[in-house]
Amino acid sequence: MIKALPRFAASAVFALALSLPAAAATLETMAGQMIVVGFQGNDADDASVVALREELAAGHLGGVMFLKSNVKSLAAVTEMNRQFRAAAPDLPPLITLDQEGGSVERLTKQVGFREVPSARSVAARNSPAEAKSIYARMAASIAELGFTLNFGPVADMEVNPKNPIIAKFGRAYGADAEDVAAYDAAFIAAHRAAGVLTAIKHFPGHGSSTRDSHAGFVDITKTWDASELEPYRTLIEADDADMIMVGHLYHAAYSGGDTRLPASLSPDWIEGVLRGDLGFDGVVISDDLEMGAIRAHFGLADTVTRAVRAGMDVLLLSNTAKYRPGLGREVLEILVSEAEKDPAFARRIEQSYNRIARLKARIAP
Repeated sequence: MIKALPRFAASAVFALALSLPAAAATLETMAGQMIVVGFQGNDADDASVVALREELAAGHLGGVMFLKSNVKSLAAVTEMNRQFRAAAPDLPPLITLDQEGGSVERLTKQVGFREVPSARSVAARNSPAEAKSIYARMAASIAELGFTLNFGPVADMEVNPKNPIIAKFGRAYGADAEDVAAYDAAFIAAHRAAGVLTAIKHFPGHGSSTRDSHAGFVDITKTWDASELEPYRTLIEADDADMIMVGHLYHAAYSGGDTRLPASLSPDWIEGVLRGDLGFDGVVISDDLEMGAIRAHFGLADTVTRAVRAGMDVLLLSNTAKYRPGLGREVLEILVSEAEKDPAFARRIEQSYNRIARLKARIAP
């Protein structure tokens, strides 16, 4: 359950969302909230950082994505995040990072951040209650730096010990769905206590795959099992899911007929399984839409429109494939142009905006 935790400004929950209903927001503003992009630069005075602040202030972006290259020092990160948040006080930005622990970290000991072990190591040595204490320290530090969303926990099950992206790096809590859900819940509770949102990943399950979706097309048709949905089911039923990240994973039975659509672009997965079967009505975010599994098969406009029609609320783009300062604006123009032509597409944007605004109402001021 969502609890009245210290940094969550409990008395204001939903107040922000209600103050900016879709009926009062422009199409451009609603579409802008669906976009989270990566950037170049590691200091508040860098041109790219200044440009991002301007986009946030104009309502053209919903958030920013930090990579390790954006972290020069903890002081620089804190100042960038302070300015990002100040740029959009009414709908605070999703200031995001991947800070799972282990090998998946953007904040490291090199800049003075206290690292935590991988999920596999945490589960091997600690109970879920003990894990919560570990993640509480990490989440509090993330919050102090001004981040509002951590891309975790990993709900993938380590069912393929030779998996090149989950098992290889110890990113799963184990092969048992109940255990995975218990450690995921500990991770989430620790972050909620610090006022940081989380994104459970990588739906519908990357743990059985034989390939890495960062590198190219990943077909899980013969390896995936429905049991990989169980951690999601447990967390959704317990109201522990702030946001769910959908991976670029292809399954022939959920691919939109003859089109070889990965889960991130598939209404069968998002509207059918995640929202229909599992009953999730919160914010759905894509994995990075510039990963090889997407980039090699779909152009930008096709990716954006397919993702939204499939039920995606937040479009995540690392801006690393070929850096473009105006990438966020390109995506915004695609969204607005399509909505102006297609009322159904415009309604999808409005639905996403309402979900995002409700979620952002929980970000501490």
